[in-house]
Amino acid sequence: MTEVQRPLGSYPTTRLRRTRQHAWLRALVAETRLSAADLIWPLFVHEKDEAEPVGSMPGVERLPISGVVKAATEGAALGIPAIALFPVIDSQHKTADGGHALDPENLTCRAVRAIRAATGDAVGIICDVALDPYTTHGHDGLLEQGRILNDETVAVLSQQAVVLAEAGCHVVAPSDMMDGRVGGIRAALDAADRDDVSILAYAAKYASAFYGPFRDALGSHAALDTAKALGVADKKTYQMDPANTAEALREVALDLDEGADMVMVKPALPYLDIVQRVKTTFGVPTLAYQVSGEYAMIQAAAANGWLDGERAALESLVAIRRSGADAILSYFAPRVARLLAGSTP
Repeated sequence: MTEVQRPLGSYPTTRLRRTRQHAWLRALVAETRLSAADLIWPLFVHEKDEAEPVGSMPGVERLPISGVVKAATEGAALGIPAIALFPVIDSQHKTADGGHALDPENLTCRAVRAIRAATGDAVGIICDVALDPYTTHGHDGLLEQGRILNDETVAVLSQQAVVLAEAGCHVVAPSDMMDGRVGGIRAALDAADRDDVSILAYAAKYASAFYGPFRDALGSHAALDTAKALGVADKKTYQMDPANTAEALREVALDLDEGADMVMVKPALPYLDIVQRVKTTFGVPTLAYQVSGEYAMIQAAAANGWLDGERAALESLVAIRRSGADAILSYFAPRVARLLAGSTP
């Protein structure tokens, strides 16, 4: 090998590779850490007695109430601090106005009570506040003459939040993207003496193509497709345009002013710039949702042998943390928690 000649007095070559030579050294200088404590596990609950796989989300199941109780307990044992609960509502309970969302005996409320009875405050329970699981048209709000009614929907969501709080959830998470709903929910919770319940606002929720498998899991895809064919309101009329960044900051600022304790960006991986801008601008607890489409893409590619699924899952979550997310909702949560603990997924 030819000797490299340097001018007299020149500095030696900077060798950044030196700190990459050993696993222990890479870990020592790592700038971003990922742990089970950074993860929130989204769970689907249904009325059936047995678990049912979600075809477009390999490894994810719709669970009976006993199943979500077991999952929440297992998650806590893995170090996952909280679960996010999403109900699969039977068609017999769906109506145009989503009235079943206000029933204290609905599926979500019964599941929350069962989890609290089994775990107390050891597991955080985050409940979605939106009407789409309960409506025949699959939209997040009240529908009239082809358009979503904003203020009327906020009034219903505020009631729904109180019902969920009374059932025992720790955090309500409005995902509907109606204007003013955080203020309405905070006022309703405080009036019901539930100022202990936090609000996680889906502050920057984009009208994304990555939600498809989630809608399959809830069974709302067909209703939305029918509504769209009939020229009824599109979710693009209330969820954010993927082209916009500054608007996300306005949404977050408004939700914080109205009383949000935490804010969320959804989806996660295609919107890392939004996560970073939100965290840098406001410095508040900022969460990101690695949505169903992100999960399904990694699972599908891994199933085809196109990439290493475990490495891709870990890398994607590290990237989301690196962007500034304090916590991540991910369907990979239990699998990654086991990987981080060094056990078999």
